[in-house]
Amino acid sequence: MTAVTRPFAAPRAAAASTRPGRVAWPVAALLVGYPVWWALGFGGLAVVVLAVPMGLVLWRRRPVVVPKGMGLWLLLVAGYAVSAAMLAETPPGTYGELGTGRIAGYLMRLVLYVSLVVLVLYLANLTEAELPQRALVRMMGALFLTTVAGGLLGVLAPRFEFTSPVEMVLPEWVSGNPFVRNLIHPTAAQTQHVLGHAAPRPEAPFEWANAWGGNCSVLLIWFVVGWWVYGGPRRRVLCVVVVAAAAVPVVYSLNRGLWIGLAVAMVHLMVRSRARLAAAAVPVAVAAMLAGPLGSIVAQRLDSPHSNQIRAFTVSATVAAAAHSPVIGYGNTRNAYGNYRSVTTGKTSWCHECGHPPLGSDGQLWLLLITQGFTGALLYVAFFAGTIRRFRHDRTPIGQAGTLVMILALLYMFVYDGLITALTLYLISFAILWRNAGARHP
Repeated sequence: MTAVTRPFAAPRAAAASTRPGRVAWPVAALLVGYPVWWALGFGGLAVVVLAVPMGLVLWRRRPVVVPKGMGLWLLLVAGYAVSAAMLAETPPGTYGELGTGRIAGYLMRLVLYVSLVVLVLYLANLTEAELPQRALVRMMGALFLTTVAGGLLGVLAPRFEFTSPVEMVLPEWVSGNPFVRNLIHPTAAQTQHVLGHAAPRPEAPFEWANAWGGNCSVLLIWFVVGWWVYGGPRRRVLCVVVVAAAAVPVVYSLNRGLWIGLAVAMVHLMVRSRARLAAAAVPVAVAAMLAGPLGSIVAQRLDSPHSNQIRAFTVSATVAAAAHSPVIGYGNTRNAYGNYRSVTTGKTSWCHECGHPPLGSDGQLWLLLITQGFTGALLYVAFFAGTIRRFRHDRTPIGQAGTLVMILALLYMFVYDGLITALTLYLISFAILWRNAGARHP
């Protein structure tokens, strides 16, 4: 591999083309073909499958160009490999023994981290002729169309689900694991008691409802850039229709993190956009939407902050456990004794919500603390913060969009797990930013 301090120079002659070459098929298969992967039962794990052909292409293209900043991510992956030494350990305040579930979870994360490295290197080493920037951005926009369709499915048919081919093939001891089942069993929505009563929250085509929320906001950014900023009249009309339709599952998702992320995106747009009139129209449109019946749903969600106590318990327990292995963590999550209501460790007749909250389940930052210690969390923050610093002066639409996604990655790490699809979208956005800087400064 060859580390570089300046992005590659894309061929100027191919800059006007928006049609990807044949070598870009794994990227198109991942983003445009995502609904097929979801139906098969792979979902976000599709990147692991597609990393194989991407890795073969990179092997033939040696030496491989490594984007500046990827060194931090490589250190993060190396640190996770080292954390395997602590898989059998049990930090104070937790319980559980080393078993197949813990080992399988660790290996899945390790394979995913390595696959994401391959994905970024693959995108970085494709020329503009092989994969034009606008084509890549529009592929992200195509995944947003899938996200909106899945969100509407979750609102209109929340009980929709089916057994995937992967689920049929796997043995029961694997497919029956709650975490694995959530990944391989396609469902339209999660039914949760966020408002004090059972309410469906859209999750298709991603792993869970929170993943749908975070991914929706990231993909919305790229959809607007590809279909509005760089789109013709027809694409712009479609953009308006799709964004209006997306408002329904966005509200019904009851996802406060998503709402905060969209608010941050609006502020970013108003501060940095040169189209001041268009920027000012965004909050006006939001106010008009909330003035209707959807506004009452938002108000109910804000009045039902019951999850705050759960998060406070798991976060404090995670930090306390991580303090006993601050450098390399424990390799995987752990179960805490009790919960915020009781010191008991299971459901009772008087406490149906008592259970075993997995530490690190309330956000990527907390997951890194328990799995890789404070070192892993610092490397993660340094990677995204360094990307923002490096590309903050890129005033192009793609540059501003990519920087905004990096900001959201740091915001969401407090409330959303990055695994599995979220990290994929973050790192694709990083690659888009890096490629964009290369196209501007040959």
